[in-house]
Amino acid sequence: MSASSSSPAVVSPAAGPVPRGEEVLTPQALAFLGDLHRRFAPRRAELLERRARRRAEIARTATLDFLPETAHVRDGDWQVAPAPAALQDRRVEITGPTDRKMTINALNSGARIWLADFEDASAPTWENVVGGQLNLIDAYERRIDFTSPEGKTYALKDADELATVVTRPRGWHLDERHLTVDGEPIPGGLVDFGLYFFHNAQRLIDLGKGPYFYLPKTESHLEARLWNDVFVFAQDRLGIPQGTVRATVLIETITAAYEMEEILYELRDHASGLNAGRWDYLFSIVKNFRDGGPRFVLPDRNAVTMTAPFMRAYTELLVRTCHKRGAHAIGGMAAFIPSRRDAEVNRVAFEKVKADKDREAGDGFDGSWVAHPDLVPIARASFDAVLGDRPHQKDRLREDVHVTAEQLIDIASLHAKPTFEGLRNAVQVGIRYIEAWLRGLGAVAIFNLMEDAATAEISRSQIWQWTNAGVVFDDVEGTGQAGKATPELVRQVAADELTAIRDEVGEDAFATGKWTEAYELLLRTALDTEYVDFLTLPAYELLQS
Repeated sequence: MSASSSSPAVVSPAAGPVPRGEEVLTPQALAFLGDLHRRFAPRRAELLERRARRRAEIARTATLDFLPETAHVRDGDWQVAPAPAALQDRRVEITGPTDRKMTINALNSGARIWLADFEDASAPTWENVVGGQLNLIDAYERRIDFTSPEGKTYALKDADELATVVTRPRGWHLDERHLTVDGEPIPGGLVDFGLYFFHNAQRLIDLGKGPYFYLPKTESHLEARLWNDVFVFAQDRLGIPQGTVRATVLIETITAAYEMEEILYELRDHASGLNAGRWDYLFSIVKNFRDGGPRFVLPDRNAVTMTAPFMRAYTELLVRTCHKRGAHAIGGMAAFIPSRRDAEVNRVAFEKVKADKDREAGDGFDGSWVAHPDLVPIARASFDAVLGDRPHQKDRLREDVHVTAEQLIDIASLHAKPTFEGLRNAVQVGIRYIEAWLRGLGAVAIFNLMEDAATAEISRSQIWQWTNAGVVFDDVEGTGQAGKATPELVRQVAADELTAIRDEVGEDAFATGKWTEAYELLLRTALDTEYVDFLTLPAYELLQS
């Protein structure tokens, strides 16, 4: 074997030191990453090209359908592998990045599962990528603690009280510029998966659990097949029993919604369930049908609730699909962050969270997501009321559900329309989120909601769609006058917001922040004629480390 075909991954000199980073970036781990890259990066590149071809086909036809060539999979009699003990009961899952404080708080939160996030809730600075891996290792070794600047200390509870970790690597579209093989950047998903699996697979087995993953941004069953092949190779290479890995796939793209059964089938020896991810799903609809005419124009993002007919079709089909195949169906995010100052805000929000979780439990979901530990008891009560002592409700097959291809993209059935306030909110949230992301923060509290990259994606995509569709707002800035969504209007709203932020945070904080860069990036990705597939691609180029 030549040196180039067996050489390890190389850390870029520009990466900079990370405290104790050598414990993660060992020669053996870098060799493992090199093997993963050489074997799987070419197929990943082919699948990204396939995404572009499929998007062009959607632009031409303005429709989607279930795949005729995989009808035998949908009609077949098969089940996914039984869930391991640690993943039997998933009634409440908390999400968040893998910084030290969040690692402790999430594990201690009382949730059954922690989605340890290297993707949308984490800006991929080198320190976050490597430090997050170190935090997870330290947690499994029970040598993790944290003291806040105010002197508050955080430490892990007893092992039997801790959440089970399900790690989310980056999506297939993202590279890791600080790790290369033969001069090529390694796909970020392979970096996150590879380092976590290499260091923790045996550790987790020894703890009675295993290496469990959430797979984001999947667009087809062929992408799920690639992940399955990665799992088989990794387990074989490190001597881990086949089937130890378990994966839950986020159905957060419109194309994946038409391939749920096929995705589970491809991963069936490693599949654990599917999850309904709201903001990325709406972002995917806008991205794929952005030139499909008025019937695909979405209203304000907050007007698209999970009770919208096309969202009901998607979530009910997900539950039916999962339970038909013996997999868990996991519901969406409760993103509210409790206010320490406003009891009325909390009361209203808690009512909405309860109603949302009651609906999911009643629909047959086996668990759901929250973004804050204070929401864990609310979500748990909703599922306790339905599940009782049972770990899940996979016996609810939902055979009453019959979803057509047309229902999944029946956006026009929603009577709400875009509003000027919705435009302003998209600009406000977009600038504020991107600014934090550029400073290395991926999970950001904005207007009492925990936002991640999916929020910025739907915000800038809606601005793009509304301006390109020439949407007319009934009321602009309370003037009572109708106004058209134009680039000029967007720029004015953004300029006004930048001024308001400067007044709000003060000159010093404004000068030391990334506000101007965030403002410019939002406008570029929201108004350029050429639609950028993912906001995080140009944003990554601006990330300092």
